[in-house]
Amino acid sequence: MKKVLSISLGSCTRDHTTKADFLGEHFWISRRGTDGDFEKALQLYREYDGKVDAFGVGGTEFYQLVAGRRYYWRDARRIREAIKISKVGDGNGLKHLLAPYALQALEEHGIELAGKKVLQTTAVDRYGMAKALVEAGCDVTFGDFIFTLGLPIPVRGMRALHIIAALLLPVLTQVPFSFFYDLGEQQEEEPSSKFAHYYEDADIIVGDFIQVRSNMPDDLTGKIIITNTTTARNFEELQERNLRILVTTTPRLEGRSFGTNVMEAVCRCLVDKPDDQITDADIVGLIERIPLKPQVHVMG
Repeated sequence: MKKVLSISLGSCTRDHTTKADFLGEHFWISRRGTDGDFEKALQLYREYDGKVDAFGVGGTEFYQLVAGRRYYWRDARRIREAIKISKVGDGNGLKHLLAPYALQALEEHGIELAGKKVLQTTAVDRYGMAKALVEAGCDVTFGDFIFTLGLPIPVRGMRALHIIAALLLPVLTQVPFSFFYDLGEQQEEEPSSKFAHYYEDADIIVGDFIQVRSNMPDDLTGKIIITNTTTARNFEELQERNLRILVTTTPRLEGRSFGTNVMEAVCRCLVDKPDDQITDADIVGLIERIPLKPQVHVMG
């Protein structure tokens, strides 16, 4: 049995363990939160290195990839250096490949994307999705300043996004990741109404679920959300708000969808190559064979 352990800086209330089969391989998959304790996370990586086949890195990632350039997080380098034996996925090797599938799944459900107003919480975190949305003809508002810095400054257009990334990411990636992203108990706080009006203007909301949830309004009638990790409770929250459609970019296992870091770790286990020799082509092949396709939930 292959073992995949996701160690997250997020809340331990989102922990989950399950078993699943992929391409004839049995998997034990577990998510373990550290409530924002970075040193505890490092300790766990060192403790389980070589005892699991692959790690998922949750609550942070090694780098941001924008317009072909990688901007490495200073803190995340310590995680990468702590892992000597096991394979590892932080989601970067998978999420940009899944983006077109998510949009295709919506179109197969009769949703015309061209002209739709989209709010993407952070584009630098999901550049592949940002690019796919723009190419599909969506009217996209990027909320990078809104959801990471708390500044009511919407960004529009890929050119503006590229300029902002080139100017700010070399500096911002030297700051602890927790400055930009809710960790631990912060993830369980009630949504704020501070930026709810940006949701009201959008037909589709896209992004990391912790960010999406942080400011989501009580009424989501008629709206579509494209996101990643959702628990059974998150699913209920969205139903209570009358969400129309939920698209999760990864499959639901026993009532919840795991993050792209977990599913990338699964994929890496299925490729009989050293970690540093695995290519996008290898991952795309697995996406098709598993198949690792988005899940579309019509909720109302």
